[in-house]
Amino acid sequence: GSPRGAPLPPAARPLGEARPIRLDIPALDLRAPVVARGLDRYGAIDAPPFAQAAAVAWYAAGTKPGSAGAALMTGHFDTRTRPAVFHRLGTLRPGERVRVLRDDGSAAEFTVDDVRVVTRDGFDAAQAYGPRRAGRAELRLLTCAGTFDRATGTYAANVIVSAYLTGTGR
Repeated sequence: GSPRGAPLPPAARPLGEARPIRLDIPALDLRAPVVARGLDRYGAIDAPPFAQAAAVAWYAAGTKPGSAGAALMTGHFDTRTRPAVFHRLGTLRPGERVRVLRDDGSAAEFTVDDVRVVTRDGFDAAQAYGPRRAGRAELRLLTCAGTFDRATGTYAANVIVSAYLTGTGR
């Protein structure tokens, strides 16, 4: 959930449009390449192939990170043999930083303001994918969580990290 009484920095003005090329999350010691993806056959953001389990997928038909709206990124929790890029995503806390390097040489710097674990039954696409505040540049990071159901090949829940633009860099 959201922090209680912890001051978070003010939102920065949205940036111009540029494609993401790398995602850095210092608190997780994570530096991952970003691959552009579309939707899978179920209408969800298509995660990278398991052969690219260290990469993060960005929903390329949606908002670019740093632009106004909610940019969406997803990554695998694990593979059959090892943890994947977002294995520790659920350990992020409000106030921690996420940095997206962009193809114009700029970096969009986000601050986490909410971390939730929601069951598949409780998943609300509008809440997960939509902006929380109009005109603000936001970022959603999503992965699987909970127990794995071998019969369906799915996890019981999702981790949804919400962050908003608080700075820029090079």
